[in-house]
Amino acid sequence: MRKEELFARLRANTHQQFDMPDMDIHALKYPDTLQQFIKMTQSSGGKIVRLKKDGDLNAAIAEAYPDAQVIASNIPGIKADRNPDLVAEAQDLNRTDVGVIRGEVGVAENACIWIPQTMKEKAICFISENLVILLDEASIVDNMHEAYARIKMTDYGFGTFISGPSKTADIEQALVMGAQAARSVTVFLLS
Repeated sequence: MRKEELFARLRANTHQQFDMPDMDIHALKYPDTLQQFIKMTQSSGGKIVRLKKDGDLNAAIAEAYPDAQVIASNIPGIKADRNPDLVAEAQDLNRTDVGVIRGEVGVAENACIWIPQTMKEKAICFISENLVILLDEASIVDNMHEAYARIKMTDYGFGTFISGPSKTADIEQALVMGAQAARSVTVFLLS
């Protein structure tokens, strides 16, 4: 049966038509969006560090990860050993102890943070043993509907939501941290 024939049969046997449903979605709202985000981040295994925007990020990173040998970032002012914009290929970011990236939007309902690709090699988001995400407190929203309304695509045309450290219990029902990405995620909330 051809496609046109199938559609003709469907139209002939449609006895009642319905209007499209109302798409006005009343999504979750929280009395304290920031506290909900913090709670959800911690429940997903992530850590929170609150700092003033003019605080010493390098000292805070060193305090959070004192054993880090290799730090990778392209954020101005962050003392990094590797820059994802300057490496020849993604594999050059192997053995990165701490990747420092910037989040654009945080979501209180599930602790997801939108990470636009603002670097040449996005592997830093996944290959780093530990991930530090810098996020302005003012950019935290209640739900995913609000988050998608705020997302702006970058020149690279790629972005991802990250929520806490990578973990899986697929193999023998044993929890494995860092199976697909970072073993730990620390969100630096900047106010």
